[in-house]
Amino acid sequence: MQPQRVYTRRREAYERLHERQRRAALRLSNGRLAALVTGLALAVLLYRAFGALAGWAAAAPALILFATLVWRHRRLTRRLRYTEVLIALNRRGEARTAGRWSESPDRGTEFADDSHPYAADLDLFGQNSLFQRVCSAHTVRGRQALAALLAGPPPDPAEIRARQEAVAELARALAWRQRLEAEARMVEGRLAPPEPLVAWARESHPAYARPLVRYGALALPALTLLAILLWAVSVLPWQVPAACLAVHALVLRIGRAERSAALDAVFHQERQLSTYAAMLALLERRRFAAPWLRERQARLRSAGGETAFRQIRRLFRLAERISDRANAVFIVVNLVLLWEVHCMIALEAWKRESGRRLSTWLETLGEIEALASLANIRFEHPDWAMPTVADGPVGLSAREMGHPLIGAERVCNDFALAEPARVAVITGSNMSGKSTFLRTVGVNLVLAYAGAPVCAAQFTCGRFRLWTCMRVADSLEQRISSFYAEILRIKRIVEAARGGQRVFFLLDEIFKGTNSHDRHQGAKALVAQLQQAGALGLVSTHDLELGELERESGGRIVNYHFREYYEGDEVRFDYRLRPGVSTTRNALHLIRLAGIHLAGEAQ
Repeated sequence: MQPQRVYTRRREAYERLHERQRRAALRLSNGRLAALVTGLALAVLLYRAFGALAGWAAAAPALILFATLVWRHRRLTRRLRYTEVLIALNRRGEARTAGRWSESPDRGTEFADDSHPYAADLDLFGQNSLFQRVCSAHTVRGRQALAALLAGPPPDPAEIRARQEAVAELARALAWRQRLEAEARMVEGRLAPPEPLVAWARESHPAYARPLVRYGALALPALTLLAILLWAVSVLPWQVPAACLAVHALVLRIGRAERSAALDAVFHQERQLSTYAAMLALLERRRFAAPWLRERQARLRSAGGETAFRQIRRLFRLAERISDRANAVFIVVNLVLLWEVHCMIALEAWKRESGRRLSTWLETLGEIEALASLANIRFEHPDWAMPTVADGPVGLSAREMGHPLIGAERVCNDFALAEPARVAVITGSNMSGKSTFLRTVGVNLVLAYAGAPVCAAQFTCGRFRLWTCMRVADSLEQRISSFYAEILRIKRIVEAARGGQRVFFLLDEIFKGTNSHDRHQGAKALVAQLQQAGALGLVSTHDLELGELERESGGRIVNYHFREYYEGDEVRFDYRLRPGVSTTRNALHLIRLAGIHLAGEAQ
């Protein structure tokens, strides 16, 4: 079945479920109001007719029924919200498969870095970016993990194959992936960064682990409660329980600031902890076949062998216990029972068991979210190929390769760059598709190294460090012209190639900020040096004279081109890559279309 139809059917099914849940919630809401009103009315009537005992006897069942209906309504409200999230997820899936993925609000702009070797040129982050296209991660660590997959150095081929196997398995688990994403989206707004919680988990307050403190926190409240009870029956004077409470107040003053900071660190993460627990429960209960997924699943244990889900849920319940510290009732409870001390003792015990593993658990959850994002590509594009990535002296070979961020109108091309050829020079007229083709190669390499499918029928590549020089801008702040910025960028590429890295470069219209003679000489020297240093890559240019390099290099540099054709005054492009040097130009035609008459032409 087509992916878009799958999303549509799931959305429609959840919409029907949502309507049933909405009606049930309305009935429960009406029922609890009726139970409260009827119970109170009956209690008043019986109270007046038969006395207080009869009134309370009638009120008690009504209050119990009311409380039960409130509890059921609260649970149903959460399920209603959960269904709404699933409807939204399937609507987003429909939008992606229809080519409207740029509607997603998560663009990953915080990961954008103009100094990165290729992120800006290949549109990895920002509006209309690859991150926006694929991301279904919602935890902070999940989004960071996805950004690292797209922008990090390529891992060894064994790791890439392991990821591919995991992505293929997750792609088949659409319902599970959507439940995992839905749990993350149950929190209103974006999940908070976990760093304060992780920092708290690594801290230690050893005083609360001492036996004297643990037993004292039990003994003092017990003696105080006994003193209060004996005072209430007139056995002890009021000064005795007052003295006990004074001791409690003194105990609570000791280390108050440190204790408050520790408790606040947990309290402010209460919503996140609930979300992490729900996501970890889904992750731990799933039976995986892929070794990559099973290895991550095995990390989710505490020092005592307890599952991460149970430990996070226990921490969430501790956070609930300290959530009402500003309440007036809590002040009294805390004074009598030393409640904050008991919370600190419980939290320190939790940290000894699981504190050092919390960061690993959250990172593991983030890694699963990142691969689940890549699995969206596999599910939505079953015709895209899983690439073959080798570690030896392999170049690049692709059949029917297109740009992953272009929809149904994309044009796919075959392309190969393998020994003895190291550099492909791409010529062609304006708007013919040269820059897009360079990005097509680059983005597919990014996907291949991440472990995702690529937009091609077949794709084989070596493991390279990718470098690009395509969009270069000047900087008033740094007083750098666009030409000098381009020089600095190319300098980094040359240094990487000479430094022993296996470089794959994409250079678009290099040295365009200088005169034609210097541009030609500089481009010619650069291409020759890069191929001599062992780098592979593509260079797009309007400089047709660079086509001479194929003959001069003895086949180590090869030529490809794009061409245009005309229909009346209109310039048309087929975006098909062809071998050889371009033989067509359209710049003067475009100049004429702008209303500029060339010398000797009639005005």
